[in-house]
Amino acid sequence: MAQNRSFQEAPLPLFTPAPAAGDEALPVAMASGGRLPSYISDHRARLRDRFMQGGADAMPDYELLELVLFRAIPRQDVKPLARRLIDTFGDFNRVLSAPVPRLSDIPGVGPAVVQELKIVEAAARRLARSRVLHRPVLTSWDVLLDYCHTAMAHDQIEQFRVLYLDRKNVLIADEEQARGTVDHVPVYPREIMRRALELTASALILVHNHPSGDPTPSQADITMTNRIQAAAEVMGITVHDHLIIGKSRELSFRSEGLL
Repeated sequence: MAQNRSFQEAPLPLFTPAPAAGDEALPVAMASGGRLPSYISDHRARLRDRFMQGGADAMPDYELLELVLFRAIPRQDVKPLARRLIDTFGDFNRVLSAPVPRLSDIPGVGPAVVQELKIVEAAARRLARSRVLHRPVLTSWDVLLDYCHTAMAHDQIEQFRVLYLDRKNVLIADEEQARGTVDHVPVYPREIMRRALELTASALILVHNHPSGDPTPSQADITMTNRIQAAAEVMGITVHDHLIIGKSRELSFRSEGLL
């Protein structure tokens, strides 16, 4: 019976307040006692049970997104909105990282939905960052790549990050040096070197993303990398690599013989 489920919808008042402007999924008629109709509450319980038993891998993207939307829109059917978001942006990760203005353009998405999505995105980035900060990065390269993809792969403008390492190649700082446009970001080697000296860093890893999804370096990317490497050599600082992060893969200057 529904009363024995591990997860249940909290009782809802008979007269429910209107959702925040724009936060509207498919309106439903409340059952007696102000509860959600059983087909919705049962569906939510099934999704929550499946998530707890099998984790995210047991669920398609739109169902995982439903779990997030339950909190933002507790009194309505969110499945149509979840599918609409996936259809618009492509997958769960791209929904989370979509710019706020684009999210807000989707019918049914209001401040509560945007806030919930951005909280989940921030939590994912912070967790990924915690796995690499203050740890030797050259011996946990795959973890570093996972972090870079989490932080940058779905960003729709170019950003340039510098990972500063100490003498033991422990990551001591991860800083965004610049943001640009969809296909360009200004980079200043002098500022990178100044910050490296402030942190007493011994080595660097350069990272930037290509919003197009293709991590193939441009001639400007190669020229800029050579300038930074030349400045680093003067200061006795090693540039271990320059990573370009695409949508589903990355390119390493070191592996490609470009550094």
